[in-house]
Amino acid sequence: MPYDSIVQTREGEVAVVTLNRPGRCNALSLGMMLELIDCLDGIGRDASVRAVILNANGPAFSAGHDLREMTNGSVNEYRRLFDVCTELMAKVQSIPQPVIAEVHAIATAAGCQLVATCDLAIASDKAVFATPGVKIGLFCTTPMVALTRAVGRKRAMEMLLTGKVIDAATAASWGLVNAVVPAGELAGATRAMAAQIASASSFTVGLGKQAFYAQIDLDQPKAYAYAKEVMSMNSLAADAQEGIGAFLEKRTPCWTGR
Repeated sequence: MPYDSIVQTREGEVAVVTLNRPGRCNALSLGMMLELIDCLDGIGRDASVRAVILNANGPAFSAGHDLREMTNGSVNEYRRLFDVCTELMAKVQSIPQPVIAEVHAIATAAGCQLVATCDLAIASDKAVFATPGVKIGLFCTTPMVALTRAVGRKRAMEMLLTGKVIDAATAASWGLVNAVVPAGELAGATRAMAAQIASASSFTVGLGKQAFYAQIDLDQPKAYAYAKEVMSMNSLAADAQEGIGAFLEKRTPCWTGR
């Protein structure tokens, strides 16, 4: 379906979802977030899509929430806004395909949250990141959830309490992004990562992504109890047996997605 605030395209087995409000620095309006949820939901149900790239048009990746929607509202209107934002972040992590953020420029507040939420992220050396809500009297509390899980407590608190901007190299060293590349190489690097993911069994990748988020906040004994059950069931799958056989026979596996 056509969207007003995003653009969805296909590049073979990779879906590319582009934030497309360049005049508003791709601020995450309620409408844009609802469109992203709808788009990702459709992608999640499309078995022909093996990976997703999330990028943006214009001078910013995303400047966060659209502050024009956050003046003179009621508590229920604000709850609705943050309910939808939370639903969007959950949708990114719940679809079976890995979502790679392709960050070419500034990502702040909920835009930084979106990068932290994506399964993987590659940044241009021109990109910068911040959670500056404290400077305008609105602490970045919901971005804090994703940020803390990506960079850890002390670094997250530094960003949240000061609103300081960190460059792409710092974001990589802190774990907010996977890699930093020259601006001219960003699209190619992101697509190379997507192609590598797409070469694996879609069944195995989807199962692994689900298992990753299920175990990440469990204590170690519970995480192992869960993981060993998943791996036992995974071993029965057709693609697992095909992959093991192909490795032993020194041939290329033929995946069926089962």
